[in-house]
Amino acid sequence: MASLKVGENKEINTDLIQKACSLAVKAHSRSSQKSYILEKTGGSSYVIFSFPGYWSKNDWYAGEPFGETEINLDLFPSLKSIGLDEHAKVNKAFLRIFVDKISRNQDFINEVERAKNEKKQIVFTGHSTGGSVATLATIWFLEKYWRSDASAASPLCLTFGCPLTGNRIFSHALRREKWAPYFIHFVMRYDIVPRILLAPISSIEQEFQSILQFLNPKSTSASTNTTPEALNFYTNVMKNASSVASHAACSLMGNTNLLLETTTNFTALSPYKPFGTFVFCTRNRKLVILSNPDAVLQLLFYSSQLDNEAECPDVAQRSLQQHFGYENELKDCFNKLDAVLLESLEKLPLSADSTTTSSDITTINAALKDLGLSTRARLCLCAAGELEKRKIGNKNSIDLKKVDIAMKFLQEDYKLSCEHQGRGCYDSFKIQESTKDLDFKANVKRLELAGIWDEIIEMLKRDDLPDEFEGEEEWIDLGTEYRRLVEPLDIANFYRHSKNDDTGPYMEKGRPKRYNRGGNSCSRFTQRWLEHAQRKPAGFFGESCFWADVEELRIKTSDKEGFAPFKDKVLKLEKQAKEWINDEVLGKDVLMENSTFVVWWKKQPESHKLASCINDIEGFTITSA
Repeated sequence: MASLKVGENKEINTDLIQKACSLAVKAHSRSSQKSYILEKTGGSSYVIFSFPGYWSKNDWYAGEPFGETEINLDLFPSLKSIGLDEHAKVNKAFLRIFVDKISRNQDFINEVERAKNEKKQIVFTGHSTGGSVATLATIWFLEKYWRSDASAASPLCLTFGCPLTGNRIFSHALRREKWAPYFIHFVMRYDIVPRILLAPISSIEQEFQSILQFLNPKSTSASTNTTPEALNFYTNVMKNASSVASHAACSLMGNTNLLLETTTNFTALSPYKPFGTFVFCTRNRKLVILSNPDAVLQLLFYSSQLDNEAECPDVAQRSLQQHFGYENELKDCFNKLDAVLLESLEKLPLSADSTTTSSDITTINAALKDLGLSTRARLCLCAAGELEKRKIGNKNSIDLKKVDIAMKFLQEDYKLSCEHQGRGCYDSFKIQESTKDLDFKANVKRLELAGIWDEIIEMLKRDDLPDEFEGEEEWIDLGTEYRRLVEPLDIANFYRHSKNDDTGPYMEKGRPKRYNRGGNSCSRFTQRWLEHAQRKPAGFFGESCFWADVEELRIKTSDKEGFAPFKDKVLKLEKQAKEWINDEVLGKDVLMENSTFVVWWKKQPESHKLASCINDIEGFTITSA
């Protein structure tokens, strides 16, 4: 039983791939009323859901220039950048098809749940735009079922000649969630369909509907060997693909020329970006496999280039004809199974004439030659590999030893000293009367940590860290520990210097960008990491801002209006304090006799204090103010 290696630790049975491809093609021949077909094989460990393609302009471009829209986070909550709180964008027409025909289809949902409960692996597949629907169905399954059920089999998405579906954040989110390996996309060398959405509709509109009719297996024109619109269509798509690839290559190579960004003000560049693993079919029974999304984007352009201008009419026709050839091509490829997995892209040979004694390099070079890759194309692939390597290097360069030393001092030395003085860290840092030397050292450590975390946030904003970074448990835990330990000191420093008099409340104007994206935004970085990991709504983990809420209520209830206008806010704060203390995410130093919280709380009306939930906290008793 042959298997295709598509990753370091991932192989897929070639019989399953061929079965999925056959069903993906078969889905086109079914009635347009049938939104999917289901294949169950008795005794097998999987079931296959196949989705048909759609063949009108409005099924591709719902709006101009590229037809993208923000993803529905209610349906796909993970498709976002966590810290920056940017939603992924997806092709609006493909999303509409999925929502209307699949996600609301109770028969489909019942079949998926039945397969999951039977511990079957679910394979979603599709040819052309059916592949995009399969992509969204797979993510929907991952969000709705797989994330919450560790016993469920991981899904698999196999697409054939599928157009691009989402933007950079879409791709980033799937890598962060470690879902990208579940998506395998097969692309013929010249097939135009995976490249179409690199062009705005305005550049191809004149020929587009005719091309779609030619590509539609149900259309009589699909059997025609040629179409007169092919040359203009191919030329216009590839011109736009060239602009996208060139702009991306300049970024990969670190070009800082401002002209690079200025050109985007005049030239509309496609927002779409690859994700998952791509398997390029060279037409010489070779398969070239890679998963670096930046490299795939370059390969989508360079693999379909011409050796000379005279080839253009022939290649234009082949770019359409190859869209029908996946089933036969893969059958031939799997009979020979000559596959090359491109992993260390920065080490690729730059010349087709490279002489080497390494059999691996010789094999890779032969595959790259079959794809027609020039030296420039190889340089772009190397740059994509170098960028990924640099991002990993940036993560490894973060001075964790310095972080550990500073955190240990605040957690142990400073905290213990404050407790000996009868105060918690917050009040000691705010007052700075009896532990001045330690307070000074604590401030130095606070600023050291702030500098390190500010640089981490800046690297995230520049996309200079691996996509997986914000989803890694180690960094979520470290960010949470840092936020709970250091933000109270930031708040103490803010109110110690009465900055609220000049800038307003800490939560509105004073929160540093390492917690808050800036301005009046509530996009907390380290806080959002934890909320996303535990599937909690934004703002759920606000315990590190407890003291800011105390300070503002202390100021407001001391005014003429007194307690009554703020009773609901006081009740909410008390409830949160009780929960956080019981959950041990807020220390019991909050309840020390001389803490800002207790001193303020005891000034509230007796009737309120007697009924307060604070009294239920173990070890806390009411005494007179």
